[in-house]
Amino acid sequence: MTSQTAAARARLTPADVSLEEFVAVVEQTTDHAAYPHADRVEQEVLVYDCERLRAAIATAAGRDDVSAELVRALTDGPGVVVFEGAFPDHAVVDRVTAVFDEIIAEEEARGGEHGDHFAVPGANSRVWNALEKLAVRAPEAFVDYYANDVIALASTAWLGPGYQVTSQVNVVRPGGKAQEPHRDYHLGFLADDVIERYPAHVHALSPVLTLQGAVAHSDMPLESGPTLYLPYSHQYLPGYLAWRREDIKAHFAEHHVQLPLRKGDAGFFNPALFHGAGTNVSTDIQRMANLLQVSSAFGRAMEQVDRGRVLNAVYPALRAGGLGAAALANAVAASAEGYPFPTNLDLDQPVDGLTPPSQADLVHRALAEGWDPAALGAALDDYTARRRT
Repeated sequence: MTSQTAAARARLTPADVSLEEFVAVVEQTTDHAAYPHADRVEQEVLVYDCERLRAAIATAAGRDDVSAELVRALTDGPGVVVFEGAFPDHAVVDRVTAVFDEIIAEEEARGGEHGDHFAVPGANSRVWNALEKLAVRAPEAFVDYYANDVIALASTAWLGPGYQVTSQVNVVRPGGKAQEPHRDYHLGFLADDVIERYPAHVHALSPVLTLQGAVAHSDMPLESGPTLYLPYSHQYLPGYLAWRREDIKAHFAEHHVQLPLRKGDAGFFNPALFHGAGTNVSTDIQRMANLLQVSSAFGRAMEQVDRGRVLNAVYPALRAGGLGAAALANAVAASAEGYPFPTNLDLDQPVDGLTPPSQADLVHRALAEGWDPAALGAALDDYTARRRT
């Protein structure tokens, strides 16, 4: 079944995944001539020289032209671009690195379990919500860092105005193992049985809700394990149901590309691109990246609703019985927050999976186990507290 045929169906299932079709998609090559602002093509990835790029975006017309090219690169093209010299002043990067190092040392000294998406917990050093922590601890460094024009260019080109930046720091030390190849947030964080419940058109929508990026805070030669990419894999529609399959992972292992980066370089990619951090086989390189996840302004509701207040009010009626299982689930869906994000990953860590329980999961558990209203109220208070920074 082709991706086009699959898209015409209401929902996708793991049966729609075909290694042969996946390989046909990822065997595309990148034509440099189609991307005139790029400095070169390296392993099918478009590489931009930021000194040249800054000259090109000096006018409104030039910025529009570059933005359109970046969108083509992230959709019809390889799905990943690298910006060399995104931060030409390394002093800015070094100031922020020093703050991140302080945060890591303090958090590790406090101990506790540290979850890590797509990697073994504790294998790397992670700073969740690094954006807020940097702003509070070193506001001047924050402003100098996020005043960066390349971050703004890539974010605006893909998402338009009103985007929101989040940041997680990842340090992979010598011996740190590679991540599983994966797709990213939103659908990439969900289990296959959950992904199947989303209609096919949402599989195409999910990648345009976020932009993934990373700023190199250290030189990243190949032996330090910079990110592994599979160009063009974002174009495979059933890919959210594909990345856990062993044959797909084997193809990734054999055909991925990996580009070295220097401090101050940045990479941005379509969140549906198959990717994963590489193994750090060096003996002395502490590879640090500031992982940026930029969200669309449109990923939110019109009204602010206190879902905890709603649930405390309706729980006795939900608990009273009289509704069939489907009707009860419908009522919970209208009452509770069915999605576990955004959250505070320091307090609400996805140690046993990629997502913590949602508010709706909590209510269903309460109903199944016969909690009284006071027990649910206390659990909802804890749920809310875990989401505060």
